[in-house]
Amino acid sequence: MTRQDNPHLLSLLIPAVRRALPGGRWQTVLAVGGLALGLAVFTLLSGFVWHAWSVNAHLPNGLYIIKQRDNTATRAQWFDQAPMALARTAASLPGVAGATVVVGLRPELTGLTVRAGNRLVPLQGLAVLPGFAGMLGLRAIDGDVEAALARPDGIVLTQATAMRLFDTVDAVGRTLRAEGQVLRVAAVLAPQPGPTTLPFDALAGVASAIVDPAIREEMLTGRQGWPGKVLVRLRPDGRPEAVAAALQAAVGHLPGMQRHSPDVLARLAGREPLEVGLASLRAAYFDHALGSNFHWRAGERANPALVGGLSAVALLILALAGANYVNLAAVRVLRRQRELAVRKVLGARARDIAAQCAAEAMTVVLAATVLGLLLAWLAQPAFVALAGRELPGMLSAGHIAGMLATAIALGCAAAVYPAWLALRVRPDSVLSGKPDTESPGAARARRVLAVLQLAVAMGVAGVALAIAWQTRYAAQAAPGFDPSHLTLVDMPEQARFSDKARGLMAALAAQRDIDGVAVSLDAVGRSEDKVDRAFQRPGGGSASLDVRWVGANFFTLYGIRARSGRLFDARLDRDDDPGPLVLNEVAARALGFADPAQALGQTVLFRDWDGKTSPRRVIGIAPPLRFQSLREQPRPVAFELSTAGATLTVRSALPAAQVDALVRRLWPRFFPDALPRIHRAGDVLVRNYADDARLARLLAVAAGVALLLAAAGCYTLAAHTVQRRAKEIVLRKLHGAPGGAIGLLVLRETGMLALLAAIAGLPVAALVIERYLAGYVERAPAGQWALPCALAATVAVALAAAARHAWLAMRAAPAQALRV
Repeated sequence: MTRQDNPHLLSLLIPAVRRALPGGRWQTVLAVGGLALGLAVFTLLSGFVWHAWSVNAHLPNGLYIIKQRDNTATRAQWFDQAPMALARTAASLPGVAGATVVVGLRPELTGLTVRAGNRLVPLQGLAVLPGFAGMLGLRAIDGDVEAALARPDGIVLTQATAMRLFDTVDAVGRTLRAEGQVLRVAAVLAPQPGPTTLPFDALAGVASAIVDPAIREEMLTGRQGWPGKVLVRLRPDGRPEAVAAALQAAVGHLPGMQRHSPDVLARLAGREPLEVGLASLRAAYFDHALGSNFHWRAGERANPALVGGLSAVALLILALAGANYVNLAAVRVLRRQRELAVRKVLGARARDIAAQCAAEAMTVVLAATVLGLLLAWLAQPAFVALAGRELPGMLSAGHIAGMLATAIALGCAAAVYPAWLALRVRPDSVLSGKPDTESPGAARARRVLAVLQLAVAMGVAGVALAIAWQTRYAAQAAPGFDPSHLTLVDMPEQARFSDKARGLMAALAAQRDIDGVAVSLDAVGRSEDKVDRAFQRPGGGSASLDVRWVGANFFTLYGIRARSGRLFDARLDRDDDPGPLVLNEVAARALGFADPAQALGQTVLFRDWDGKTSPRRVIGIAPPLRFQSLREQPRPVAFELSTAGATLTVRSALPAAQVDALVRRLWPRFFPDALPRIHRAGDVLVRNYADDARLARLLAVAAGVALLLAAAGCYTLAAHTVQRRAKEIVLRKLHGAPGGAIGLLVLRETGMLALLAAIAGLPVAALVIERYLAGYVERAPAGQWALPCALAATVAVALAAAARHAWLAMRAAPAQALRV
């Protein structure tokens, strides 16, 4: 008997409700599109992780760098440099195959500039001892590297640098000018197989004409105890722990090492004044806590916890996309029960049904993978800018092969649950008009997937918000002065010892729209050129203070007022006067003054590297200035009158672009063979949080994609929920339930899933946020709103995804069904 012959009310209303729902086509588009989007994000994030693990991976095994930490300093940081004399010590140790020294041709803060034709080009150049190229496995595509490094006028370029300078890799025999010397390109190096933490554009031998004679002497003899990068290659039987212990034992006997007073040694409580250790070059990229100084910047590094976190987020995004497809495939199996029943009756075996499900899953996943790789390729430039990293191997053949292997594994995993549902189809029930419905366990499993999707989206969004708010707060924290009209200019020479530097200062100060120019050792907020010195109260204890050299007009130019006493003043003080001293409150307390004002007029003794002492008179207490980031406790700082710095601060009410243009116009008169380095004072402070901002941006993208995938999952689940409960909806309508009650019935289930997701995801996110914020000494006051905002956003997205199905269920009126 057909439905036309016996128009039972329920048999008419239920199909009507189902026909009011969207067809499977849109759900398929959502799932496949979500899978492609998830795979694209996984490709990009895994490319970032791939890059991190590939840094230095091409270097030979057994390469190490000697690190040092000055435990007498105000902040004992590790630096990947050590006394150059340790190279000779290391080379003589058992288990060591060789050792060499690397020094920058110019300090990184000022940089090396070469002239090729009429062009000035900044380069990163290294001065190296013989054997450096062989130790790192460098290979020349033209010329002889060792012969080139032995020549005083020889220089070795990388292939990329040759293209930059001469627009060709055929550069051997060409000349360029650097540091007033004419150099001849004697070799060109092949590109290194991967990224490295020891990058360079050019190499010069220790005998090169552009290597400072004092540096050359130190590289060859190590008599002064000056630091450089000391590389050590161990034999297969060499033990890093034994070599490190031998190097530590040798430190105290090296020439030029500072001799410390008994009170300093007592303060160290048994620790070595200069601590050294060995660090594997292959793992150097993850040594993110390294410090930077005037000679060497730490360079691009990565926090292993950050890389691990991004790996987890990438896998979660992939899992969310796969869960969406599994939900869709499960719904499709329930709709195709009659087809599956017929196939079974006609003799299809279980393995045939499973193979069909696997083939369908594999086809969809591979198609989504191709689409995802295309999306990743299109988004790669934006992602590189977002990540702040050069990622040359992101879409390499190896990475794409890895993505295809991942897709195959994902396709196999995604086919398991739909195949299990298909195998459970009973032909006798289905063909007799009583199709199986989804079992309670299966329905519960799909709800669990939806809860996990929402929990991941909620958690990632909360963490991203917390990091973004903390980064914004830290970058905008008051530095102790107004940076809005201050421009910084890094000069290649120190003002005290350079007529050119002083001439540039005078020329800038004479400009009508320039309000003043001051010199300092380094910029406020940057610690790449700092000096730690020991100070002592007569008859009292000593303290290591962070010394900042500034000109007499520094505080006036910055608009900084004293907390007590007075600060340096060009009307009262003269540059380079060693007598007066200004302390901050932390330094005064470190010297034993309970009240910083008690230090005014007191004499403290300054202890130099050679152990000699000289008196300093405290004239004032400076207010707190943020020389450090919000991750560090305020340091004890002592300000001395000295123009031995190379950083100029220019104050002007002109727009920043006009100040830049003015500096660039005057610059060639004094430094024709160098390029100016110009920064905004506020930008220097923001750079302290560049890694945090990068992480916040990446997590924000991941959170957005996770929310989209969670919305797609809620959309599919809501559609199936309405179809599964069609009979209940019809009965409610027949008993007079209003449309709002029907819609609430649909939205209530989604809301409950969101609540369960909050219970599952927010505690984990809170732990991650707390661990991240533990690295800060000062937190954003609005940070506690990150998780409530993430909860509200996720609930809104989930309800919005289910709203269409609720609306369609509300509109499925009995009157419409009666016309079917």
